[in-house]
Amino acid sequence: MSDTKVYLLDGGSLVLDGYHVFWNRGPGGEVRFPVYSILIEHAEGRFLIDTGYDYDHVMKVLPFEKPIQEKHQTIPGALGLLGLEPKDIDVVVNSHFHFDHCGGNKYFPHAKKICHRSEVPQACNPQPFEHLGYSDLSFSAEAAEARGATAQLLEGTTRANSTFEGIEGDVDLAKGVKLISTPGHSIGHYSLLVEFSKRKPIMFTIDAAYTQKSLETLCQAAFHIDPVAGVNSMRKVKKLAEDHGAELMYSHDMDNFKTYKTGTQFYG
Repeated sequence: MSDTKVYLLDGGSLVLDGYHVFWNRGPGGEVRFPVYSILIEHAEGRFLIDTGYDYDHVMKVLPFEKPIQEKHQTIPGALGLLGLEPKDIDVVVNSHFHFDHCGGNKYFPHAKKICHRSEVPQACNPQPFEHLGYSDLSFSAEAAEARGATAQLLEGTTRANSTFEGIEGDVDLAKGVKLISTPGHSIGHYSLLVEFSKRKPIMFTIDAAYTQKSLETLCQAAFHIDPVAGVNSMRKVKKLAEDHGAELMYSHDMDNFKTYKTGTQFYG
């Protein structure tokens, strides 16, 4: 684990109403929140957790989320800051397939891909209230075909190079890197625990808890499939963080994000 480094790839920002960020609690009004991906440089390879959103897709389908994304905040641009290209990534893991977590998957046809075994089937046939969440289908030829959205696919994207290894439960991705099953926000959502040799672990809540306030109040976002499971997952994340003495990092918390290391800075 001595070689483990974690980079946060700034993917820009989006806007939601406060009642969507804090379900049935608010307050209402526009909340601008960050989107980022997690790059893990490890002795066993380079792992990318989530791939942010695609600006053109958001402007076409969800323009009310008012995306702000500069060139260096695209996946190729963010990797470029580190002297890397998409081909340098060995494994892509998607915590789930909401549009702001899979928009850059299309840059990685060569990489091994991992997700919860229920996520691709859910993207193929989402609940009526999940359609906007699962609106960017460029990550999967199977999902795009099932939803009649093959126009979203890049030329060269096939079932073979957009096929995922399906997992379930808590899974060791590499030594000291653990995917934590936290369903509720989506059917197969994962959080992430990373251990280091020289600093305390980091627990990435990902969308199990958008913000610090979300976790402290057990108030999940309005975008979910199972609110009871979501609250249980929040409790699980809190306990695991306490048990491991881990620093908590949140997916969509602008106040906290401003204090996070991004760009060429890293944790390790």
